Amino acid sequence: MEHEKTKLWTGQYVMIIVITFLFFLSLQSLLGGFPVFVGEISHNATTGGLMTTVFMVAAILSRPFIGMFLERLNMKKTMLITLVFLIAAVALSFNNESVSFLIVLRIIQGVGFGIITTLLATFATNLIPPNRIGEGIGYFGLSTSIGTSVGPMIALSLIHAYSFNVLLTFSIILTVLTFVGGIALRYKYTPPKVSHTKSLLDHAFARAALLPCFLVMIFYITFSGIVNYLDGLGADTGLGGKTSFFFLIVGAMLVLTRPFSGKIYDQFGHKFLIYPACITGIIGLLLLSHTAHFSMLVVSGIFYGIAYGIMQPTFQAWAVSRVTPDKKGTANAMVLSFMDLGVAIGAVILGQAVGALGYSAMYAWSSILVVAMVLIYFALTTFKKSNKNTVHTEAS
Repeated sequence: MEHEKTKLWTGQYVMIIVITFLFFLSLQSLLGGFPVFVGEISHNATTGGLMTTVFMVAAILSRPFIGMFLERLNMKKTMLITLVFLIAAVALSFNNESVSFLIVLRIIQGVGFGIITTLLATFATNLIPPNRIGEGIGYFGLSTSIGTSVGPMIALSLIHAYSFNVLLTFSIILTVLTFVGGIALRYKYTPPKVSHTKSLLDHAFARAALLPCFLVMIFYITFSGIVNYLDGLGADTGLGGKTSFFFLIVGAMLVLTRPFSGKIYDQFGHKFLIYPACITGIIGLLLLSHTAHFSMLVVSGIFYGIAYGIMQPTFQAWAVSRVTPDKKGTANAMVLSFMDLGVAIGAVILGQAVGALGYSAMYAWSSILVVAMVLIYFALTTFKKSNKNTVHTEAS
């Protein structure tokens, strides 16, 4: 009986991992493909970048709303309906060169992405035994991270080898497979008890999850610098397209770190992961700022990849474990939104840093963000423990 309570690898858990990977691969391939296609038809790279901006903003804004109503929704039905709208929004992009119409479609796709990712994360956390939350979210996070890493690479390959329409077809096929997998999910809808005491803010926000969400946002500001400006560093240093290997190295580190980091979280807690991850993140960014040769790029990717592989699932597991079971969906929505917010903020402030300081110096300065993150973590977690001890002593 105890074994059943702690069993992680159930059929439903495996199904969630598979369809999450398919969904992220589908949408992240479009994230890499739309800017290229729109940049070409508009002859303006900034217009192409707008496709990413509106998508991310729509996803960020949609998550608080899905968090508000998550307790009242039939999650399976909501997911399947949203997937149908997403398939339609992607299909309408075929042979369409109207930039304004494509922007509208990207907004719809962004809203769908925000809703589906929140629901999938909530499905997963509901299936994971509480005493294996770190391990479970670690493996689940692999499906999102690998999909995010591989998607843009596939997108560029399909566009250059074939056409944008082939990429759209690829995305639709994956989304249809996600829909089919979603049908196989077992979900029993329980109508919520009528409550007049909770406001919409109560449904959309979980104060207990705020600290890990804020910290993961800071880290994702540095990740935004990697995603948006690594190509520029390659041009500056003469590495050129070799900088794309950095993402492969980070992906390899994800696969290596996720299994054992989750088990460490479950046995010892988040502090045994966050401190080492911050150190390796700082080292990785500093090495990247001094990169002039491919070997240095590889080493910096190893260090930063370890940090990236540990940070996201650890903060997500911490956020989910700090809330009551009925607020898991809200906590997941908050984590995902703060991650996207970090990417959006990083694109702006680190872009300004590049303009003022150059690519190498920007990565050196972004390491200070990780230093600030670990200091905030240390101060707030230590203060909380000291406060608890004081209250306990006074009570005694």
